[in-house]
Amino acid sequence: MEIGSPEWLALIESGAAAMGLSVSPSQARLFARHAEVLLDWNKATNLTAITTPEAVAVKHFLDALMPSRHIPSGSVTLDIGSGGGFPGIPLKIMDPSLSVTLIDTVRKKVSFLNYLIRVLGLQDISAHHIRAEALAMQHPMAGAFDVIVCRALTALDGFIRMARPLLKSDGLLIAMKGEISEKEIIAAEALIADGNDAGNIFIDVVHYTLPVLALPRRLYLIRPSGVPL
Repeated sequence: MEIGSPEWLALIESGAAAMGLSVSPSQARLFARHAEVLLDWNKATNLTAITTPEAVAVKHFLDALMPSRHIPSGSVTLDIGSGGGFPGIPLKIMDPSLSVTLIDTVRKKVSFLNYLIRVLGLQDISAHHIRAEALAMQHPMAGAFDVIVCRALTALDGFIRMARPLLKSDGLLIAMKGEISEKEIIAAEALIADGNDAGNIFIDVVHYTLPVLALPRRLYLIRPSGVPL
């Protein structure tokens, strides 16, 4: 199976369906183009250790789609540590109404992201070489985002600390991770509760399994404002 082959495209579509999501043939082709550019750039720039067609389809693209179930259409969305474009670019392809900002601290990765955005012809999406903490110091960006997402970037409390200044008061944080310890969850709850009513804090854990490879994954949905999920 090769990336972009009928078998690969069918894997994307059937895998998404198994997760309760719908991917159109045109969206699957955009994912294939993303994957092709990713692996081409990966020869010279360290973007991913995942390179086999099946693993790319499942671990990168199908996994990146799961947050889309929790992101309202039209959301102003930030992807922290986007790297190879995950999950931000697949989320944008899934819902073109999203306004997406990608940030990464590695300049070569941001160059890749900007090139990829042009190749895919995506609109209302941009990539920037900046840390989340520095972005929060730019006045228009403070409290600007409806949704902030990251994939396996840092501990939950570290993610919240980075992202909270950038989030709208009723916004949603989405952390894509594997299993974490109770200690990490308690640390996150304590950070969210700082200055708020601890009884109104919501961290919801969504368990799911990636199809084909049967890999367990989790989404941590965090409302720092205490608005129910």
